[in-house]
Amino acid sequence: MAERPPPLLLRGGHRGDAVRDLQARLLALGSAIDADERGAFGPSTERAVREFQQRRGLVVDGIVGRDTWRELVEASWKLGDRTLYLRSPQLRGDDVRDLQARLSALGFDAGRVDGIFGPQATRALREFQANYGLPADGILGDFTVRALKGLPARAGETPVAHIREREALRRLPQTLAGMRLVLDPGHGGADHGRSGPSGLREDRFAFDLALALEAELAASGAAVFFTRDEHAGPSEHERAALAQRVGADLYIALHAGGAEDPRAGGAAVYFYGNERWESAAGRRLAETILDEAAALGLTHAGAHPKTFAVLRETRMPAVQVEPGFLTNPEEESLLSDPAFVARLAGAIAGALRRFPAEPARA
Repeated sequence: MAERPPPLLLRGGHRGDAVRDLQARLLALGSAIDADERGAFGPSTERAVREFQQRRGLVVDGIVGRDTWRELVEASWKLGDRTLYLRSPQLRGDDVRDLQARLSALGFDAGRVDGIFGPQATRALREFQANYGLPADGILGDFTVRALKGLPARAGETPVAHIREREALRRLPQTLAGMRLVLDPGHGGADHGRSGPSGLREDRFAFDLALALEAELAASGAAVFFTRDEHAGPSEHERAALAQRVGADLYIALHAGGAEDPRAGGAAVYFYGNERWESAAGRRLAETILDEAAALGLTHAGAHPKTFAVLRETRMPAVQVEPGFLTNPEEESLLSDPAFVARLAGAIAGALRRFPAEPARA
């Protein structure tokens, strides 16, 4: 099966080899697809896609775009299928997740279980190899795989990555003064994001909210960095890289929700998490923001783990805030009101002030 993404978005009604490839991947992962649909994107294929997206922390829309295809490819890798080593671009997959989880359970700091084989995972692998009498080359080959698989699983121990998160939270200043915050207004450039029934664009709303939030945060003494200007549209990877480069303490992505049903709505905040690991610090930051948003009268739609690239590739507590649905006429009206946007910015800023001041519970 080819790793290269399909030439177009795959959705209901499509037919051909790309759909067969998609179905083969889903079947290999245990999904059920009706035999008469092979090569045709029908109801059972869409249902399998939606179930996969739900499991993998993706937007659940039944459409196979870049992110869903990436996750399908990564899910196909099992520990031992290939040699893992540090390279650029970094290797990604469920085999890397498995390695990180095993090393962490053994007490080696492989970082978050995010499926990215980077420098931290390489250092942890070298330490494991040295401790178990293997050549400490940081390369996961057959001998190291056999050693890892031969060790008993440890249950009930706190993963090293969670301990590191707690330590990092305790080192944060107790106020925003001096902290470095990255604001990431979603979309931009040619990508306008969603549009509401009255024409409010997601990229415009996100940037206006970022400007209002910047004023609140600057007044508290924080150093604020934007991932884009009013017209640019950097990739998610470029946005995450900027946060790493400036040494951000917190990362706040700003978006708006949307759904086919115009009655759907509510404020939701997302943090990094997958089936095997989630950022406890990210969850606490998300819940703190939601508490403040709900005080404005917004419907509380919950804090949820997701695998969005900007959450996965940042190394500080990071969240994606979606305070309402542009596709809901009532919520679009709220989000288009400058006075409400100012109140919303004040609420998010209040949450960011609370977050470092409260005892670290992550």
